[in-house]
Amino acid sequence: MMFDVIVIGGGAAGMLAAAMSAEFGSNVALIEKNEFMGRKLRITGKGRCNVTNNSPVRQVIENIPTGGKFLYGAISSFSPEDVMFMFQEKMGIPLKTERGGRVFPVSDKATDIVDALYRRVKNAGVRIIRAVAKEVITADGAVCGVKTDKGSYECKSVILCTGGASYPLTGSDGSGYVIARKLGHTIVEPRPSLVPLVEDGDYCSRMQGLSLRNVAVKVFDDGKKPVFEGFGEMLFTHFGVSGPLALSASSHMRDFKNKSYRMQIDLKPALDEKTLDARLLRDFEAMSNKDFSNVLGGLASRMMVPVLIERSGIPADTKVHSITKEQRKTLLELLKCFEIKIEGPRPISEAIITSGGVDTKEINPKTMESKLISGLYFAGEIIDADAYTGGYNLQIAWSTARAAAMNA
Repeated sequence: MMFDVIVIGGGAAGMLAAAMSAEFGSNVALIEKNEFMGRKLRITGKGRCNVTNNSPVRQVIENIPTGGKFLYGAISSFSPEDVMFMFQEKMGIPLKTERGGRVFPVSDKATDIVDALYRRVKNAGVRIIRAVAKEVITADGAVCGVKTDKGSYECKSVILCTGGASYPLTGSDGSGYVIARKLGHTIVEPRPSLVPLVEDGDYCSRMQGLSLRNVAVKVFDDGKKPVFEGFGEMLFTHFGVSGPLALSASSHMRDFKNKSYRMQIDLKPALDEKTLDARLLRDFEAMSNKDFSNVLGGLASRMMVPVLIERSGIPADTKVHSITKEQRKTLLELLKCFEIKIEGPRPISEAIITSGGVDTKEINPKTMESKLISGLYFAGEIIDADAYTGGYNLQIAWSTARAAAMNA
């Protein structure tokens, strides 16, 4: 069969690229190996789908540490404002903006976004082919077809939207890198981004299952200035830390080979040191004849108490009235700066986003077309571009998909 455009991959970028290509007048096929479209999209944002960030283009670019300059044109042409208009006005999905500019469907259901994209694909007349794409066929330096496990299809253009290497069970298994590499493209080594972190030590494993809310976090490398600051929730696990704060922090920790990182947790961010010290004094006076271990229950979770006792250096059976000013100061500093050494990230299979992919030097930033193969386009996570958490990564998917669709 002959198509104008074949899109490989039915994720966020792939579905939008296929629908838009057909709406621009092309005869389009979408090759997807999974039974259902948008499997990874269904679980983003804890199943709520953070579709974009309600912010100006400049701010979006500032939140894309890898590939921001390359993406400036695509995101300027299809901005967060445009994405929100598309979903609300064209696709009938009411949206809301939450803290930090994060945009979600009012329903808090990622499936609403997936279903709307799938309807758009079907309504545009896209032919859906359930198959595994094996390679892009070329002749004289130009695309002429796609070979799958169920046969070959002729086409004039291909948009490669196979994702990265994170969450491989959803289909993002790195297969697109193999296809691109066969065509001569350079693949920047994939590594995890937005991923849980492994502790260098055992404090976290001893507090496994403890969730912290409304805490402040700073991450330092070898320098004096923090590379990340955030406020919110996190979770201690058997390997280290996870949860929104840890995932956000991880995308700022990009050089474990040459740097060491440490995370500082302020367990009482609402209280400055003077106010917290006054609180400690009141608690100590009210329980002056009790053991030190009995005082900490009002300051931290019982799961954390044994670790706080050990790290404070104050014996658990010390009578509160005998605790010295210096010992109290040590406890105060521990509550305001509970430090964890980070060994590294968890495997890329556990990451939300892949950093790395097809080298942007080999892609035209205006069209998303390969500079090596005529008629080959890229969109979404397969490109070496990734952002911090907050809806910016999906914005990359939408913007690159539109650019590729307009030109393919």
